[in-house]
Amino acid sequence: MTQAEELWAIGAAAVRAELKDATWNAWFREVRAVSFDGEVLTLSVPSGVAREKLRSNYTGLLTSLLQEATGEEIEVELIVSTPDRIEQSIVIDETLSLHYEDQTSPSVRGNPLGESLNRSQRTSSFQRVPSDQGERGEDQAQWASLNPRYTFEHFVIGASNRFAHAAALSVAENPARSYNPLFIYGPAGLGKTHLLHAIGNYVRDVHKLQRVRYVSTETLMNEFVDSIRSNTSNAFRRRYREVEVLLVDDIQFLERSQQLQEEFFHTFNSLHAAGNQIVISSDRPPKQIPRLEDRLRTRLEWGLITDVSPPEFETRLAILRMKAESENLAGIPSEVLDFIASNISDNVRELEGALIRVAAYSSLNRSPLTEEIAKQVLHDILPPTKPRVITPALILDETAKMFGFPVEDLCGRSRRRPLVMARQIGMYVFREMTDYSYPRIAEEFGGRDHTTVIHAVEKIKGLLTERHTVFDQVNELMGRIRLGTGG
Repeated sequence: MTQAEELWAIGAAAVRAELKDATWNAWFREVRAVSFDGEVLTLSVPSGVAREKLRSNYTGLLTSLLQEATGEEIEVELIVSTPDRIEQSIVIDETLSLHYEDQTSPSVRGNPLGESLNRSQRTSSFQRVPSDQGERGEDQAQWASLNPRYTFEHFVIGASNRFAHAAALSVAENPARSYNPLFIYGPAGLGKTHLLHAIGNYVRDVHKLQRVRYVSTETLMNEFVDSIRSNTSNAFRRRYREVEVLLVDDIQFLERSQQLQEEFFHTFNSLHAAGNQIVISSDRPPKQIPRLEDRLRTRLEWGLITDVSPPEFETRLAILRMKAESENLAGIPSEVLDFIASNISDNVRELEGALIRVAAYSSLNRSPLTEEIAKQVLHDILPPTKPRVITPALILDETAKMFGFPVEDLCGRSRRRPLVMARQIGMYVFREMTDYSYPRIAEEFGGRDHTTVIHAVEKIKGLLTERHTVFDQVNELMGRIRLGTGG
């Protein structure tokens, strides 16, 4: 048995003990060990959709369990099986029947386009090669990549987003009949992604449409590059042209690739001509995306363009109350909610994060929450007299100073436990204090795979409510970064 096989045997046993049999049977039975280079354990899965499911939901768990079992921080990469890999790898369980909508995987071929994109625009060595299982009823949720929690019922409406919500609901109630395309723009963290998922969930649940797909532009770019490298371009086209509703998030990143703009232009034309709905989000309107081709920009402006803006006080308060209810955070005084809503105004993610922090403090210290306590806990994110400009260099410098490591070590490959924890806290703070994507944060930390950042963020998020030291370290670091406190 190879070292990779031994590690996967350990990981498989640990994961299986944590999961229900149905979950194990659905997603892990045909995972196979491919290689281990001393830092990265490469596993193969039978289809692109299985890779996306495992990457989104379980790589953090697997990485954590492997670290507990071995004492080392081992990164996990997922690739889609090819016939050669199947012969060389270990089968942990028998065959798993997974779904996807396209043809079986051919061998992966190199492609210059893939090399021209930087690491933040693709997913390490992942190969998106769809299987030939086709569309199946209950599999459509994974096929569509929809988050079931993002519905219209869970979207808080206010003056800042009322028109965007009304437009999204109109599109959901009458796909391709009201506004096509619908283009929603605005700063990060204000609910654009929520509205896209809400449309997708509505048309699936109410209209029973099965061919619905949500995709971020980053994922679209990864799939496009992989389809060229693996010679599955026709399958890629079918995947996005044979849908009834296409939901594309963060379209501004399309300007990075002229080739993908060309492909998306024809996909747009195909869907629109067939009477299928297109919904798009961006951080800015089409005319402000400078490197977007004019013909594509014109098409994005065909339908309705609407924006979302930072919520007003009443909406912020309603968001906090809904978040408290959804997280089972009972007993938070009204004056604390009012204080948070009054002082955090620009970003819903930061608003909800502040609520979680004060609730975590109350839970850890077993003390009632007051406005004074909220001020103490949130001192680093309250509007300072002289706000500092938060840059990647500032976050890295303050993290390195606080934990006593050089920035080079923080961004390096050392796996010493104190350094690993400092690095993970730094990644969490990056995610909380900036709008950077996981791949962008991974680049700042020495070009790691972005799944490492996902694991770090989820791990620290969990430890905030379990360990006083981690809670205090995160608070102190955020204070140093925002206010220059701590020395």
